[in-house]
Amino acid sequence: MEPDADELVFDSSYLRIYKNGKVDRLHRPPLLAAGVDDATGVVSKDVVLDDGTGLFVRVFLPKVQDQELGKKLPVLVYFHGGGFIIESADSATYHNYLNSVSAAAGVLVVSVDYRLAPENPLPAGYDDSWAALQWAVSAHADDWITEHGDTARVFVAGDSAGGNIVHDVLLRASSNKGPRIEGAIMLHPFFGGSTAIDGESDEAVYIASKVWPFACPGAVNGVDDPRMNPTAPGAPALEKLGCERLLVCTAQEDWLVARGRAYYGAVAASAWRGSAAWHETEGEGHVFFLRDPGCDKAKQLMDRAVAFISAS
Repeated sequence: MEPDADELVFDSSYLRIYKNGKVDRLHRPPLLAAGVDDATGVVSKDVVLDDGTGLFVRVFLPKVQDQELGKKLPVLVYFHGGGFIIESADSATYHNYLNSVSAAAGVLVVSVDYRLAPENPLPAGYDDSWAALQWAVSAHADDWITEHGDTARVFVAGDSAGGNIVHDVLLRASSNKGPRIEGAIMLHPFFGGSTAIDGESDEAVYIASKVWPFACPGAVNGVDDPRMNPTAPGAPALEKLGCERLLVCTAQEDWLVARGRAYYGAVAASAWRGSAAWHETEGEGHVFFLRDPGCDKAKQLMDRAVAFISAS
């Protein structure tokens, strides 16, 4: 073993990455079981999609009012964040957040527990997310989806690394001729590149340069791999995004704000035929809505997402 194999190459309050490939996951929110959420009335359950890989989804069904019996609900497939390395669909962070989303938007949510790096380097997480989306829209995926879900109105959403995954599944949906995705919501998406763009901090370039190669060691051109840098030379044209509407959200103090703006600008300037919208929260940082979901600005962001889903 090299004498410096245990050298620390990236250190944050969420995780540590070592030269020998080891990772310390410092951010470990409690895991919550599926069931009835007393605060919202949303009921959830877990469905295993692949016994071999352990891929599962947590499905959230909002409380159905008497006057809404028989009404089909939009289906929202959600990809959690965590730099492709931490977090899960059953963590308290995402369980509680998606209970709120399901109740506020009146949607059936499918939260994907994709495999994490480095044990399962990318594209494993991308492949799992694509498989879960295909499962969610299949004819007889699940009794809740069959009875309550409107698979003609499918949305995808994700935060941070999950927002990056949204980009990947939109390109796959286009190149693989389906499924039809009505709308996509990117919440503070994790994109990067080897060279800082306008407004991007050195910290943002540094984080991407350490986390992405660790999560995806086989990446073409390192952090300028098209999956991390969608505007890099040779990246798939953004006009190929496989959805009809797109909402890109970021925050003024988010270390990823410059990349989010650049992505939105590139989509809006492309030949894509869809409708792109932008939402920026003033004075807040990266995924603030997960850390403080009850604050006014988190509620405003929730209202914006709900309005996006509700629009026809």
